[in-house]
Amino acid sequence: MPAFTPAQLAALVDADHGLLSPRIFQDQAIYQQELERVFTRCWLFLAHESQLKQPGDFFATYMAEDPVLVVRQKDGSIKAFLNQCRHRGMRLCRADSGNAKAFTCSYHGWSYDMGGNLAEVPFEKEAYGQVDKARWSPRRVPRVEVYKGLVFGCWDADVPSVTEYLGDMAWYVDMFLDRLPGGTEAVGGVHKWVIRCNWKFAAEQFCSDMYHAPFSHSSPVLASLPPDIDLSQAGWPMQGKQFSSPLGHGTGFFMDTPEFMFPLLGETAAGYYLQSSAAAAERLGDMRAQRINGAHMTVFPTLSFLPGINTLRVWHPRGPNEIEVWAWTLVDKAAPAEVKEAYRKAVLRTFSPGGILEQDDGENWTEIQKVLRGHMARQQPFNAQMGLGMDRSDDPDLPGRIGYVYGELAARGMYRRWAQVMGAQSWAELAPRGLGEVASNG
Repeated sequence: MPAFTPAQLAALVDADHGLLSPRIFQDQAIYQQELERVFTRCWLFLAHESQLKQPGDFFATYMAEDPVLVVRQKDGSIKAFLNQCRHRGMRLCRADSGNAKAFTCSYHGWSYDMGGNLAEVPFEKEAYGQVDKARWSPRRVPRVEVYKGLVFGCWDADVPSVTEYLGDMAWYVDMFLDRLPGGTEAVGGVHKWVIRCNWKFAAEQFCSDMYHAPFSHSSPVLASLPPDIDLSQAGWPMQGKQFSSPLGHGTGFFMDTPEFMFPLLGETAAGYYLQSSAAAAERLGDMRAQRINGAHMTVFPTLSFLPGINTLRVWHPRGPNEIEVWAWTLVDKAAPAEVKEAYRKAVLRTFSPGGILEQDDGENWTEIQKVLRGHMARQQPFNAQMGLGMDRSDDPDLPGRIGYVYGELAARGMYRRWAQVMGAQSWAELAPRGLGEVASNG
């Protein structure tokens, strides 16, 4: 299948003018090129370190549609490899997580050590004579790195380090991952559910879209307010900003509105978040620890999270019209046990499969995908022009290109980077346009 060229991709994504072709959300050929170029070339979130505490601890996950095993080694390092037996392609391990000294395929019994090396073949001498075990070991993920508790993997050995890949986005990510000594830990397991929509709708919303919140989420938020609140005086915050990275990452947030957290989190979790902000300011400064509230973030392509609310999720693609959402609750490791439990329940109430806000988002994305079944509906370009030409790169308090919180600056940045990655043959082409040169994101 011929690849879409940079010129063809530019016709689908005109970030300079804020125009998006609906084709990028439902075309099977585009999706196949995403699997080949976006999801093999970019850093993808694999697991949280707290899930891999001891040697032999493993977590089964996906890199796009490829199943992988992430395993803590005896020397403390972390390795990842394709969860596929090399004999007939059977899934090597069918457990979600656990601890193992070896992985044995249930089909024909080929056995692999926890580093992903073929160790034993039943009846090897009688049936084969000898098997070249190095040749017939699972495909290794060549690059695995940990950034402040998050384990990332990439199939491209030439990918820059995670720190370089994040660029200015690291400044914003750290207000979630590095508030207090000890970092974060995952609590409550992993929630998984399916939404029938394209992965980019979800990634874009967490990257850029605060605009939907006053309309899509007004009912659950109002219902969460204390009964003595005068609803005529209740309103959504209007002060805030948005950051867009030339590497496709983005975040938006309110400023100086700490009370916004209480109806979402409840007294225990929100009270802890505010009370611990002074200690967090010693590590992060006042801006990130106390003045920024209600943030949403996406690390391109598919890792999204809500600092403060503390949900983190991956949008695993399952074709152009479906995603499988995997969601974690992350908490400060230093937080008291009752606070961790309060956060777990708060995320269940708000951003879980049955969460009062999560269901709003899934309904929106699903309905868009249904509309795009229509021939005429696919001919109408989407408008991503909110805040076009109104951003700046000289904000006195914030790094990177900054726009207004209710805008689409980061959405345009995400789609511009998507087109660049889709059109490039290698990281040699991508690096000059992202790593080291900060270009306008429109």
